[in-house]
Amino acid sequence: MTSPLAQTRFKIGGMDCASCAAKIDTAVRRLDGVADVSVSVTGASMTVSHGGPLNDDRVLRQVARLGYGIVKAEVRTDGPAAKAHDRADRDHEGHDHGGGRQIAKEAAGSSHLHSHAAPGQAWWRTRRAALTLACAAAVLAAYGIGHLLPSAERWVFLAALLVGLVPIARRALMAALAGTPFSIEMLMTIAAAGAVMINATEEAAAVVVLFLIGELLEGVAAGRARASIQGLADLVPKTALVERGGGTVEVPADQLGVGEVIVVRPGDRIPADGEIVEGSSDIDEAPVTGESTPKRKGVADTVFAGTINSDGVLKVRVTAAASDNTIARVVRLVEEAQEAKAPTERLIDRFSRTYTPGVLAVGALVAVLPPLIAGGDWNEWIYKGLAILLIGCPCALVISTPAAIAAGLATGARRGLLMKGGAVLEGFRRITAVAFDKTGTLTAGKPVVTDIVAYGRDERSVLALTAALEQGSSHPLAAAILDRASAAKAPVPPALAARAISGRGVEGSVGGVAVFLGSGAAAGERADVTEPQRLAVDSLNSQGKTVSVLVADGVVAGLIAMRDEPRPDAAAGIAALKAEGIRAVMLTGDNRRTAQAIAASLGIEARAELLPQDKQRIVGELQREGLKVAKVGDGINDAPALAAADIGIAMGGGTDVALETADAAILHGRVLDVARMVRLSRAVMANIGQNITVALGLKAVFLVTTISGITGLWPAILADTGATVLVTANAMRLLRWRG
Repeated sequence: MTSPLAQTRFKIGGMDCASCAAKIDTAVRRLDGVADVSVSVTGASMTVSHGGPLNDDRVLRQVARLGYGIVKAEVRTDGPAAKAHDRADRDHEGHDHGGGRQIAKEAAGSSHLHSHAAPGQAWWRTRRAALTLACAAAVLAAYGIGHLLPSAERWVFLAALLVGLVPIARRALMAALAGTPFSIEMLMTIAAAGAVMINATEEAAAVVVLFLIGELLEGVAAGRARASIQGLADLVPKTALVERGGGTVEVPADQLGVGEVIVVRPGDRIPADGEIVEGSSDIDEAPVTGESTPKRKGVADTVFAGTINSDGVLKVRVTAAASDNTIARVVRLVEEAQEAKAPTERLIDRFSRTYTPGVLAVGALVAVLPPLIAGGDWNEWIYKGLAILLIGCPCALVISTPAAIAAGLATGARRGLLMKGGAVLEGFRRITAVAFDKTGTLTAGKPVVTDIVAYGRDERSVLALTAALEQGSSHPLAAAILDRASAAKAPVPPALAARAISGRGVEGSVGGVAVFLGSGAAAGERADVTEPQRLAVDSLNSQGKTVSVLVADGVVAGLIAMRDEPRPDAAAGIAALKAEGIRAVMLTGDNRRTAQAIAASLGIEARAELLPQDKQRIVGELQREGLKVAKVGDGINDAPALAAADIGIAMGGGTDVALETADAAILHGRVLDVARMVRLSRAVMANIGQNITVALGLKAVFLVTTISGITGLWPAILADTGATVLVTANAMRLLRWRG
């Protein structure tokens, strides 16, 4: 049996473009023992899959040689032990005391173009920023000296050029040795060296400055995308007040243990996922869920790290360690998702591998053929050939897709729309049918009292007698009655000699009145049920409601009807899908009458009384009709159907969401979020189309103007760096997407 691949994760500094990621990917794949490599530009991370032990030092040296800061972050394998190891690693992330930190420092201290002092450092403090400033200052000084001493002009511009070109050339050489000979740095080096040879030194120096500025702007834009999702982690406060020894002690939030009780004061952010054990308050969940209205929460309710306690003192029992709270899991999921390439991204990558050598060939032909065949001026055509090298740099094209995918994943995560990779995000635009589970997906997952019908008493009295019998019961129907009594502020008197009668109901004495609550059949054995009362029961049953009959002193006193009601946004969510041209169907194991009643209220077709294999079969039938099917369920009971669907979506809340069993997850249990995922996917793919058009369009325009002699090296480099910045900025617009 093949053993599962282990995974080692690294954090990388200075990796701000797709070509950076491609060079790192190629270099690390060449190492012995490496089975697969996934690199995320926006996550500033790399995951290396390997079958046996991995020589970490070799990986660190290989990446550092390319000029990037790198530290080992965590190790992952499949299985419970590995998950425990993950948590330990994440708890110590950023505190590597071994060779990884030393190599990272060496890389950061080098003169490489992309080096950062550490992963995540502010852009203006990086060596890239310092190099750009130094090269720009040298070129400005060269202009001044050249004006004063015209005879020295060529040499001072050559010196200024070397300030920026030497680090670029060094990176080009290291990338070539690591398996990427046709890099952007190589094209830049060839173009600059060629310009010097034809006495265009001044222009070559200016082009290098523009190239460095473009790279710097590209890094800033990539940093914005990275900060968008990492900003979620900053929502969690750094410290927490923990109850210990009869008092409270302030401790770092990342050291909180499961089971500890923390105190959250009004106005404070909640430092951990947990369950309220004392107090009640309005909780502002807008930072995490985007919901503008605070939710009132009390004892036994779940709260999430990063949300804000508005007006009451709360005591909360911690239910998840810092590395496993809702926000940490979201951040981790998005980082991993950004490493999984979308089909469009893989297509662009394959295209760029042949595109760059093709650009070199075209540049060489433009430089050589006209002088040889038509007697053209060598300097003029070599100049045009060099300009084509700069025009043809693939940066803008290569980053057009991953920048949009990363921004889409990040903005989705901030709204509780989690997708495991670019392929899933891209796949949502093709969805033409959505199959929903009912309980806990279209409905809230717990019954509520919908109707109280009183006979000879008022509704409040009926509710009070019913709640008295149900005190102390943990049955879902009993909980629904007690919740309704609490909401209505109905008195709940004590019940004497209360006892449950198996399969029938519950009976007792309340205020001297003999009371029974049970099914209609059982109530008919204790009291006369009139025809209007029987019709009322049938009418409520026809609506998919469970009806309990209250008998007091041998007389029917009232009816209590309960049902698992649709989520508040369920009807709007179904309507939104229909507006997008997507078919919606409900698949449930519940009885046909209840399913039809819920479906009718939502405007959705229903198939009821299904076993798990039936749901899987129906998903297959829809696919054979030519539909692309998304299945929405709890991620556990619906596992066969989720696996069979084109995209499986787990519906859940907080830490209960089944992130591990589906392709995507709706973190906050909103049915409308299914349509939002489709809209986000379509917005991302439209953005990618715009980016590719800009990248190739600008190159086409400048290719024509360069060969025509209208533009030269300066506009040529702007065609590349300018397009890269435009493409990245356009992708960043997705961070403002509201759905």
